[in-house]
Amino acid sequence: MSAPEDTPSLSTLREEILKLVGRYQGLREEQEEPFIPGQSPVRYAGRVFGAEELQLATESVLDFWLTEGHFCRQFERQLADWVGVKHAILVNSGSSANLLAISALTSSALGPDALAPGDEVVTVAAGFPTTVAPIVQNRLVPVFVDVDIGGYNALPDQVQQAVGPRTRAIFLAHTLGNPWDVARIKAIADQHSLWLVEDNCDALGSTFDGQMTGGIGHLSTSSFYPAHHITLGEGGAVLTNSDRLARIARSFQSWGRDCWCDTGKDNSCGRRFSQQLGQLPTGYDHKYIYSHVGYNLKATEMQAAIGVAQMARLDGFVAARKENFRKLRAHLGDLEQQLHLPQATPRSDPSWFAFPVTLRPEVEASREALVTFLERKKVHTRNLFSGNLLCHPAFEAIEHRVVSDLENTDRIMHDTFFVGVYPGLKDEHLEYMSACLREFFGVRP
Repeated sequence: MSAPEDTPSLSTLREEILKLVGRYQGLREEQEEPFIPGQSPVRYAGRVFGAEELQLATESVLDFWLTEGHFCRQFERQLADWVGVKHAILVNSGSSANLLAISALTSSALGPDALAPGDEVVTVAAGFPTTVAPIVQNRLVPVFVDVDIGGYNALPDQVQQAVGPRTRAIFLAHTLGNPWDVARIKAIADQHSLWLVEDNCDALGSTFDGQMTGGIGHLSTSSFYPAHHITLGEGGAVLTNSDRLARIARSFQSWGRDCWCDTGKDNSCGRRFSQQLGQLPTGYDHKYIYSHVGYNLKATEMQAAIGVAQMARLDGFVAARKENFRKLRAHLGDLEQQLHLPQATPRSDPSWFAFPVTLRPEVEASREALVTFLERKKVHTRNLFSGNLLCHPAFEAIEHRVVSDLENTDRIMHDTFFVGVYPGLKDEHLEYMSACLREFFGVRP
């Protein structure tokens, strides 16, 4: 039965819907309220998007392919190409990406190179908990080193000192987008044949000696939470140049199954009913054979559709973060006596996640007084994540080793916070933040 002549086709309706979505976003952007100092919030982070994100998300809804599909694979290819690696595995969060990366290194498929319970992983306590949690969850032992003030990354001398007979890996975040000393840390990993994993969740677009972070270690992770460099709402990724690690990671991501068929596809290997694995009968359906004790960490097609649109903006986002950081640091140059201003690691070009500052010891005011003042002025602040993770109830009793007294880590817990440099901030926001900080310290511009 044919449709009436005046009934539009599905393709025509789809085109009209997408045009309406574009008009809706354009109107919303036109009606955005102007910035009013002291009344409008100056956020530390936020999502930046346009009509393209809404239109691609709408396309995925109209297709109603809810789990991984062509948008997921497109996003994975774009992300891997952008970072300069062979493989990207999309997952549901950056925290899941960290869990997946460490879990992959425990795979029996790695033979004697696999991490085993009791093996040590060098890391820091001055960071986000989901860098350390996967170490503990896999019954590995974190070994904590201190960080520097200003750069907020692991001290390479202590990383070298941390290596012992049970040390098998190094897992460090590029703090707030500032790369750790890649040359020295990688040399330590190479010298001792250690796995090197980059938590690149805050550093998409950062470089060291011109090489993109996220493509340096055996594995790296990204996060696409709204505060990060691009957003899928939630989402993350594991990246690697290793075909073997990519295969293992995708197994752990997908319930631990041995099968590597894409969603909606069968028998990609041509041996679905002709293999014998484990103690299963010969010919057992390969789609239901499990080689790892895994998880379901997959993202949705709608998230990936948004990510495809965000990837088109990533170069601009990175440039904006760098420029906002540069301008804010120039504005605050006359507060060097009150604050330790952030310093990029030598030979690096950070894609800054935020602008961290630490009160100098001679300053009588507390961090709490300063951030309370800023928050009352509508300037959003955040502590440098956990401060000292070992002081938190969840981590007080974990098995661990500490290389030093973590003096700087404890100082960060008391005296450090950050404000934003994300692409949604304009000159008027940066100037207002600077004026508020000067007002608190009584410094004239």
